[in-house]
Amino acid sequence: MGQFYTRKKMRIPNYDYAQGNTVFLTICVEGRKNVLGRIVKAETESELPRVELSEIGITVERYTSTIAGIEKYVIMPNHVHMIVINEEGENISQKMHAWKSLITRRIGKSIWQRTFYDHVIRDERDYNVKCKYIEDNPSKWALDEYFQK
Repeated sequence: MGQFYTRKKMRIPNYDYAQGNTVFLTICVEGRKNVLGRIVKAETESELPRVELSEIGITVERYTSTIAGIEKYVIMPNHVHMIVINEEGENISQKMHAWKSLITRRIGKSIWQRTFYDHVIRDERDYNVKCKYIEDNPSKWALDEYFQK
């Protein structure tokens, strides 16, 4: 009989996700394909590498900017990081499902992995670390765990 893959539990045991919270999310493109854009290297010392969005990436940005509670985000070539403030009673899974569905309808096909990574931000220091991570992500693309040539 074959082995079944057991999905790793991503949730904090006994944590009430319905309470208001701030969450760091990573949403990946299926197969980590670089369909959202590409990293453009800095041309001068004063510039930083930046993301040049594809047509699909532009659509993702258009819908990301309309989601209530998104504090900060970066669209990378094959994933999106964001910090979302969830009001009490909001469901982050439903919010992300709606976001993915809007984008899927607009571009005419699904590009997303089924799940997403979430991390409940616990304090100001944690928040600042995640903000810095989002800001620095384009500069560190070649070192990123999601990097694909």
